[in-house]
This record gives sequence, structure tokens and C-alpha cells, in this order.
Amino acid sequence: MSSIDRRNFLKAGLAAATAAAAAGCATGGTQGGAPVAGQKSVMGLVVPPMETVRVGLIGVGQRGVGAVKHFCNIDGVEINAICDIDQQVLDRAVNIVVDKGMPRPAAYGKNEHAYRDLLARDDIDIVIISTPWRWHTPMAVETMVAGKHAMVEVPAALTIEEAWLLVDTAEQTQMNCMMLENVCYGRDELMALNMVRMGLLGDLLHGEASYIHELRWQMKEIDRKTGSWRTQWHAIRDANLYPTHGLGPVAQYMNINRGDRFDYLNSMSSPALGRAAYAEREFPEGHQRNRLNYIAGDINTSLIKTVKGRTIMVQHDTTTPRPYTRHNHIQGTNGVFAGFPNRIALEEGGRKSYHEWDYDMDYWYERYDHPLWRRMGEVAERNGGHGGMDFLMFWRLVYCLRNGQPLDQDVYDAAAWSAVTPLSEASVKNRGDSVDFPDFSRGAWKTGTPLGVVS
Repeated sequence: MSSIDRRNFLKAGLAAATAAAAAGCATGGTQGGAPVAGQKSVMGLVVPPMETVRVGLIGVGQRGVGAVKHFCNIDGVEINAICDIDQQVLDRAVNIVVDKGMPRPAAYGKNEHAYRDLLARDDIDIVIISTPWRWHTPMAVETMVAGKHAMVEVPAALTIEEAWLLVDTAEQTQMNCMMLENVCYGRDELMALNMVRMGLLGDLLHGEASYIHELRWQMKEIDRKTGSWRTQWHAIRDANLYPTHGLGPVAQYMNINRGDRFDYLNSMSSPALGRAAYAEREFPEGHQRNRLNYIAGDINTSLIKTVKGRTIMVQHDTTTPRPYTRHNHIQGTNGVFAGFPNRIALEEGGRKSYHEWDYDMDYWYERYDHPLWRRMGEVAERNGGHGGMDFLMFWRLVYCLRNGQPLDQDVYDAAAWSAVTPLSEASVKNRGDSVDFPDFSRGAWKTGTPLGVVS
């Protein structure tokens, strides 16, 4: 297929996918419903094994450059094309590949839509999307329409309409759309998953997840880097702006979309004071940071109820001065595991009374370390990326594709986890009233296979 034909194919396919999404929104709704005509569920999707996983990357600045480094250290991978409109980071990424002794990848970056030239290539299987949030859904959709698997950074979607667009496009094209939630591959999160699967905590009741990470310093990134675009979101939405790092692992513990699903959400925000105060203190009068009207509450607390009656608290705070935490709290009928710091209390099977926390994790690592971490943890820590979780995520992704196995996260996870942001925004606007989650799987969650303890 010529490059011109490929570009026309992309345009036509994107239009078709958009139309399908509109149909999906109409027929799916908050109660689910039958799959749209011409589409098929991608629950448990397995694609033919790939001897070599051929990779293209869009966006290689803050997050994307890490992906380049990790793929260079994973067997069975070719990096064939890289795209970024910042020539400095594009050259850096290409040189990383070349310095590893791998063939020089094609480089694209002439304008904001140069990624379409990358998508038109026929030597790419998966595309890693690590761009500013507003590009995530459009690029993922075009990637799938181009016949490539979309691996997109968090959040995968910014609106419910975008979430449906991802789902419908994946079902129409039968391509993977995986949100790259790296925290699901952290050692402690994997251990907690193993504990839950082995029944150590009993029947699950409640989880707590958060992204509490003071990031006011990013406001000083004006022309380049993450803060140059992320700061503006605090002046656009009063919502839980970044829910998935804490929520992803808890959702996997609870088998969300695989036996249970999110039902409805209530959300409230604190006053929005910290960003304006920081801008007044750190920037001169009249500076663009002082001209923004920051509306996102410094702390957002959202509560999710699942169909099975479990509850999840999800918090967001990137503004107040406090230590980092994701909570990673999972409570069952026999006890609780919680993070930051790691601790456990059990009624049966613990070493102390359940009235007292056990902080000695070495004992629990020895017994409940996840098999995947036992196998690859040392390699992951050596390659780095948030303690090894980034490398392990990409290693596992490549492993699944090369061995014909379903990915650990699918488009329904991407849609449901990302939906917290627009739903929390709607709830905050309506005095915390409940807002229903759409059933993005259209009922397939009832028979979905829970994520196993893989090795």
C-alpha cells in the first residue's frame, strides 16, 4: 500500500471509528447492552504470537524516553520508528537506540501530525503513546485503525465519549488498547495481588487508592516538559485529575471488569488554594501562572461503589505539602494490607494481634512475593523505572505478545479507570451526587476471567 493510500485509509478508518463510537454511546449507555453490530468483544483478546515485536513510539520526552531505554534491553524487540515534535528529545531517543547497537529508527517530527507517517509504516506492530493527555485518545484510535496495537500512557481518555471511542475502535478493529499503568507492576502491588488471590485477606470489602504527590514545582516548566501543559488542567477541571496509579492495582485485586465492575461514584473537592498561593509566591506579578484561575480542588476525594457492593476511596492531591502516597489499601474479612509504609494486620495467619500493624515485610515477601517478581525482579530493579515497575511492565507486554497470551490490562480497564476523571467532575458540580459508570464491557464483565498470578 502506498503512503498516500495509507493516509487515506487512516482518515477513512478514523471517521468510521468515530461513527461507531457514537453508536456505542447510544446503545451502550450506563446499563451496558448488546455489542454494536460489526463489533466483537475484546475481553481476553489473543493475537497471533509475534516472533519479534516491532515498536514505534510517539512522544519521547519525560515518559517516552524511558520506554525507549527499556525496549532496548528486552529481547525480541525492534524499535523501527520514533516521533516527537521536539527535535532535541527526538534526537536523544534515536541516539539511545543507535548507541545500543541497534539499527537507526526512522525519525518523524515535522509537525503535530507527523505521527501519521509513523502509523502508515508496515513494519510496526505496537505503538507506545507518551504524549500530553489531550492526544492520548485520538492517537490511540488512529493507531488501532492503522492495524497496530495501541499502548497509551495514563489516562487513556479524558471524557466518557473518548472512553467509548477507545472501546468501540478496539472492538471494531480487534486490536489491543492497553493503558500503560506501570504501578500494577510494582513489587508491593504484585505481592498484594498474590495475597488476595491466595485468600489471605478473606473476602474483599474495601480499597483505598490515591495519587498524592506534591508537583507544584512543575508549574515552573513553562515552555517544555510536563508542567508546560499539565498545569493548565488545574484551571480547566475540578475533578480527580489523575486517578489510575492508585486505582489500577485495587481494581485488579477486586476483579473489576472480570467478575465485578464499578457501579457509581460520588466525589467532592476541597477549596482550590495551593496553586494560586504558590504562583503568587514563586512568579512575578502578571506572570502567566498568576493569570490562571485554578479551579481544581487541592484535594479531591471520590468514592466508588461496585456492583458487588465493595467500596473504593480514590484521592488526588498534587498541590499540598505532604509525603508521597498511593495508599494501596485493601481490606478483607480476615484483615488488611496497606502501603506507605507497607504494613499488614490479620485475624488469622498473622504474627501479631490484628489490633497491631506488622511492618516487617521481609517475612511476607518471602512467602507471598509474586512469581513474576521472583522471576524478573532483580532484572527489573537493575533496569530501573520507578523501582523496576516500568521495565517489568514493558517486559511483560512483550512476553505476552511473543507468546500469544492476553495482555494483563485491556481497553475496558483503560476506559473504566480513566472514567473516574469526568465522572468525578460531574459529581463535584452536582454537590457530590452519585454518577453512574457506563458498562464499557456491555456485560462481558460477568464472565471475564480474573487476572491470574502469572509467572
